[in-house]
Amino acid sequence: MQRQRLQDIQEALNREGVDGWLFCDFRGSDPLASRILGLDPGQISTRRWYYYIPAHGAPAGIVSSVEPRRLDALPGEKRVFLSWQQLHAALADTLLGVSTLAMQYSPGNAIPYVSRVDAGTIELVRQLGIEVVSSADLVQRFEAVWSAEQWQSHLRAATGVRETVDETFAYIRQHVPVSEYDAQQFILRQFAARGLVTNHPPIVAINAHSADPHFEPTPDSGIIRPGDFVLIDLWAKEPEGVYADYTWTGFMGGTVPERYQEIFALVRSARDAAIAFIQERVRREQSFFGYEVDAAARKVIVDAGYGEHFVHRTGHSIGEEVHGNGANMDGLETRDERRVLPGSCFSIEPGIYLAGEFGVRSEVNVYVTEREAIVTGTPMQTELVRILE
Repeated sequence: MQRQRLQDIQEALNREGVDGWLFCDFRGSDPLASRILGLDPGQISTRRWYYYIPAHGAPAGIVSSVEPRRLDALPGEKRVFLSWQQLHAALADTLLGVSTLAMQYSPGNAIPYVSRVDAGTIELVRQLGIEVVSSADLVQRFEAVWSAEQWQSHLRAATGVRETVDETFAYIRQHVPVSEYDAQQFILRQFAARGLVTNHPPIVAINAHSADPHFEPTPDSGIIRPGDFVLIDLWAKEPEGVYADYTWTGFMGGTVPERYQEIFALVRSARDAAIAFIQERVRREQSFFGYEVDAAARKVIVDAGYGEHFVHRTGHSIGEEVHGNGANMDGLETRDERRVLPGSCFSIEPGIYLAGEFGVRSEVNVYVTEREAIVTGTPMQTELVRILE
């Protein structure tokens, strides 16, 4: 861990009014800890370790005698334990005088992305008379706020992914009838040609399949033919970059049925309402929270009578993982009360899913700074794509 990162963490702890931040891991149980601290994830790690960063003073580590060099890359004194009794004593000594301690914990598991520490470890710390608070906002600062290089990486990925959208619809038009799976594999080839990678193959879904938000095509799944409704959801990044993630929909014909147009228009309005809410808050230099953005989009769909068919949150944090560890635009699956931080990016992707018929989702990405909210992957979709035209 670089000295600058340590200083940044301690400054954040002072702003939060917390005595310190305790990281702990067992066999990779907390990938956030390794990433924030800059530890090598490939290094052997079969025993528990702890690393404490105080708001003031030098950090300290606790490591097993089996793996005494596990935290050598980090500054501060290291205590080596042999028995569990020695581990408990080292923890108590390291945390002596601490009143409030941030850990990867979320009350009621409200933010599952942050809930990495097991209940037993939380109990162990509380038995020392320490109040454990969630590190959710601290994690955001070091996981969700992008560097200038990451922002440029996103823009390059956004260009590649957005171009692939148009190329995929053209591929479907040129090869109809074509399977969902073959269209998916075409997307992956386009990513590879651009030097982009993805954690999971994209979604290509027709008709009733598109009403499943996370449908996964297989070699034996649907064939795309004239008259079909088509949804594509694709996400990718540069190998060392951050993701871009977009969803588009289209119709296999020249004249789009009114039912498809009606549902698409509602989803588009919900998407645009969320974007407008964000842009207004940023313009006024006012903070906003993930659940508020979700409410802005969800109101449009609920008021139109389709609330029960909007089955997921409005958006998710985006980072090195496509579903990142910053604030989600969510008041449904969780009530995300984290402030959306300048320098972070997230998706806006409301949807209406009519089981057995079709589903519409329209997804863009929004990057916020102190003074503006930038929609990436433009132009945004404003009408259903007439794929066969």
